[in-house]
Amino acid sequence: MECHEARIARMRAAYRESHGRFVQRLKSLSADLAQRTPPGGGWSAAQIGWHVAAVDASFAALVSGERPAPALPESFVERAWSDVIASIPDRLEASGSVVPPAAVPIGDVLRALEESAAKLDAALAGLTPARGSRFGVTHEAVGTVSLYQVGDWAVAHTIRHNAQAKRVLASERRGA
Repeated sequence: MECHEARIARMRAAYRESHGRFVQRLKSLSADLAQRTPPGGGWSAAQIGWHVAAVDASFAALVSGERPAPALPESFVERAWSDVIASIPDRLEASGSVVPPAAVPIGDVLRALEESAAKLDAALAGLTPARGSRFGVTHEAVGTVSLYQVGDWAVAHTIRHNAQAKRVLASERRGA
C-alpha cells in the first residue's frame, strides 16, 4: 500500500505528464483544425479540450472540498485502480455542465485547461489522508471511488480524451 505522500506525488506527476501531452497536442492546432468535427459526428479537438477542462475543474472542486463529497461507508474498500479502469465502458455520453458548447475558441480552451489543471494540482496537494480515504463519489462510469481515486480518474480521463483527440485529428488529416 502506498503511503499518503507517495500516492499524492505519483498522482500529481502522472496528471501533469498526461495533461502536458494533451495540451501540447491542442497547442499545435490551427484555430480552424481545432474546430473541425469528425466525419459522421462527434466532438472537435477544441470541444474535447473544453470537456476535459470542465471535468478537471469538477474533480478539483470535489477533492478540495469546495463541492461536498459524501462520506464513504465504513465498509468501503477501494478496488484496485486496474479493476476500476477495466469496468469503464468504451463509449460514454457526457452530461450536464461538462457537455461542450457547439464551438469554443482554442485559446479559451487552452486557458481553461491551464486554470483547471492548476486547481486540480493544488487540490491534490492539499488532500489529507482522512479526506482522501474516507470521502468519495459514485458515478456510473467508475462506481464508487475515494477522493484519492479521483486523482487517478483525472489521469485516466485525460489520457482517454487525448487519444480521442488524436483519432479526431488523424481522421481529419486523412480526409476521412
